[in-house]
Formats: sequence, structure tokens, C-alpha cells
Amino acid sequence: MTQSHLVIDFPIAAPASAKALPEELPAVMPDLAKAQDDLGTVHFSRFMVEGDEKLLFLSDIDGEVDPHIERLVESAGPVFDAIFKHVDDPPATPVAGDPQRVIKWLKHHVREPSYTYFAYEDASVQDIKAAASAAGFTGNTSQAPLLTYMSIKSRVQGFALKLAGRSIRDDAYEANDSVGTLHFSHWVLFPKNHLGFFTIFDGDWDKYLQDFVEKVAFAFDTIFPHVDGGPPTPVAKNPQAFYDWALENNHPPIGFYSAYPGLGVQDIRALLTD
Repeated sequence: MTQSHLVIDFPIAAPASAKALPEELPAVMPDLAKAQDDLGTVHFSRFMVEGDEKLLFLSDIDGEVDPHIERLVESAGPVFDAIFKHVDDPPATPVAGDPQRVIKWLKHHVREPSYTYFAYEDASVQDIKAAASAAGFTGNTSQAPLLTYMSIKSRVQGFALKLAGRSIRDDAYEANDSVGTLHFSHWVLFPKNHLGFFTIFDGDWDKYLQDFVEKVAFAFDTIFPHVDGGPPTPVAKNPQAFYDWALENNHPPIGFYSAYPGLGVQDIRALLTD
């Protein structure tokens, strides 16, 4: 099963909309959760607001992005109606009136990840849920997102970051695997010299960051010198600065959705091998 990261970048119309979105979106999240349950191909999803400029929708899915967007628009039109009230230059609403125009708009605002990690990349949502059901296992592991958004120092630094990312990709994948509590992660380059780092992880926040310092520090050592306000490197020698940076730069999620709450990475791997 092919897995993909979907990132939709909604430009926010005004500062008042940036304030209104976290207040209004929770009311329509049950509808979105039901639509995603019905689709049966969404592992995790979440929204975040970045400053006064953008709303990001992040989703980890089975299959390809384009057909997923088409199915999501069909099943969650009212959710997008609520969002587009606060978006700069939106498509015509209601979505049900012209879904193809909305689909075209959303596809145009997709941002492609430059690096992705999947802890169980051959397993679909339905594989995981079926394995858990067969074993009668629900689990009690907490799951949480890390949502960061960084400014790159310059366009030249952004180009250097692209080259550096290619060189660390294989090593980073193996290191992420060794963390053992990381479901998904992806780095996304945005226009105007910005970089997002987004993950889903299990358990305690401090333990998760400690594992990153111990096992994935080399990746952050490559990235942070190109980032405004990044913590000092090497990260392994400045762990407290890294913790402080992560805490300060982690955006609160809106509508965090999980297809299998309570199941940790190690639970899933064990269920799939039984």
C-alpha cells in the first residue's frame, strides 16, 4: 500500500480570520472525523494556524493525494465551506455547488514534502484496524503531533538546505526508525523561504525529544544553521536549547484525528507480525 502525506496550504484572508479559525473549526471537526472514518484511508490528520498568514491541513493517508482530495471534497464539503470563509481568494461556495472547482483549488494549494518517513509503510489503515480487532487489542498509548514552521535565512540557504536534505535522507530514515515511537514525519519546503517539520509520535514529550537528540541529532545539525532562530548546534551538546526551541515552536493542533487511537508504533508492529 502506497502511503502519502497531504499538505494543503490555505492562505488566510485577514488577522481576524486567523483568530477566528481556532475558535470555529472545532465545531466542524466531528463531521471531518466521520468523513475520514468513512473513507477508511486516513491514518492521522490535523490543522494548524501559522501566524496571520496560513492554515495548514496535514494528513497521512493511504494511496495517492489527488484521488484522496476528490473523495474528501465529496464527503466533507461543509467543513471546507467553514474554512473558505476565512481564506484569501477562495473558490465559490458552497462546495456542493461546484465541487470540481474546489478540487482544482485544493490541488493547486498542495505542498509536496521534500522528505517523508513512515513507520509501517506497507500497512494500510484497514490492515492495522483489522489486526487490532482480530487480537482484541485497543491499546492505551497516547499519540500527539509535533507541528513546527521555520523561516529559512535566505533563498540561497534554502537551496543549500535542499542539497543537504538529499545527503541525509537515507541515514535519517534509519535513525527515525530507531526512535521507535515515531509514526510519521515529513519536512515540507514552503514558498517565501519557509520550512515545516511535522510528526506524529507516541508517549511523553520529553522522552520523544530526548530520543531525537540521541538518534536524529545529525539531521537537525544540518538543518538548523540555515534557519532563523534555530537552536545552537551540535544539538547533542545543547539538548536544553533544543527542548526549549521545540516547545516554543510547536503549534497547537486543531482537530487532531487518529484512525487507531491508543495504538503505539510498537503495538502496531507487533500486531502486524503476529
